[in-house]
Amino acid sequence: MEIVVNTRLLIKDKLDGIGWFTYETLKRITQNHPDDHFVFAFDRDPHPDMVFADNITPLVLGPQARHPVLFWIWFEFSIGRLLGDMKPDVFLSPDGYIPLHGKTKKLAVIHDLNFAHYPKDVPWVVRTYYNHFFPKFASQATRIATVSDFSKDDIQKTYGIADSKIDVVYNGCDTAYQPVSEATHAATKALYTHSCPYFLFVGSLHPRKNIGRLLQAFSLFREKNPSQVKLLIVGHRYWWTSELQNIFETLPFKDEVIFTGRLKQEELYAVTASALALTYIPYFEGFGIPILEAMNTDVPVLTSAITSLPEVAGNAALLVDPFSLESISTGMQVLATDEAKRKQLIEAGRIRKQEFSWDRTAGLLWDSIVRTAEQC
Repeated sequence: MEIVVNTRLLIKDKLDGIGWFTYETLKRITQNHPDDHFVFAFDRDPHPDMVFADNITPLVLGPQARHPVLFWIWFEFSIGRLLGDMKPDVFLSPDGYIPLHGKTKKLAVIHDLNFAHYPKDVPWVVRTYYNHFFPKFASQATRIATVSDFSKDDIQKTYGIADSKIDVVYNGCDTAYQPVSEATHAATKALYTHSCPYFLFVGSLHPRKNIGRLLQAFSLFREKNPSQVKLLIVGHRYWWTSELQNIFETLPFKDEVIFTGRLKQEELYAVTASALALTYIPYFEGFGIPILEAMNTDVPVLTSAITSLPEVAGNAALLVDPFSLESISTGMQVLATDEAKRKQLIEAGRIRKQEFSWDRTAGLLWDSIVRTAEQC
């Protein structure tokens, strides 16, 4: 087969959730299928590390698609023209955007519909684009892949898409996430938290990640539980708002909160494995890869009892109400003080993590590509 892929998110050292999905799946798929030809469509010069195999032809198409107007131009004109000229078997889009014209069969990976349910969490121009075009993308795609049964049900109900058109392709986890030695624990805590234990959040500081309530619940936890436990927040502040700044400035324990910004992968492995617990409580999530990363490092997980998170966590996390400061704070107290519960969750995580891997993800995505190519 000849497969054209939207790889505009494959940017060296700037991969986020969808970027990692793209990287991990395409690396495996291209190497596992050497007799198939892949055209990687970039919107800027790619780093050599993002071209994984000899059966890949990288192409750079302008303009750089980093604004809704440029999204439209890049997909409708640059990608549309490429597909019309090449006539590939499939166009794969790991971020869900597709050109709306042309006869090429299209597989759109739509990870979640957070913007449909919480539009005010997204800037006006972006949410306007998303809520205008994503129903069209879902309707006109030959097939859709998504990362959880929750997201599949949500796409079906929100956009009226047939069950038979949607494939579930669960996320995986980087195998470099592993438990670390006591010496690494000590060195990591010395580097980031003055040798104190810490709760950990990893991810973009997007409103749906619920950072405001996480900060407030942590402060409530410290008020009720005198201790040296800190809160370490890892992620880019792109979505940081004046509302979040006001919440932070009024925290009684704001000096116990540490922001690291984006970390290199090697640093993130150690930071995750050295945490007291992962405190990851979004109020909307399509999957939640940090949960798997924590399980792979023998770190207990506190997460939300809604959307996809119970599906991913199974019985291997402490589930809380993400809208309740008391619920979140009580969960923190349990994971900070109840050693038996911590051990139970760690052991359950060792079993649960075996259900997910990037090898499995790549296999499921390839199956979806083949179904797309064969669909009449």
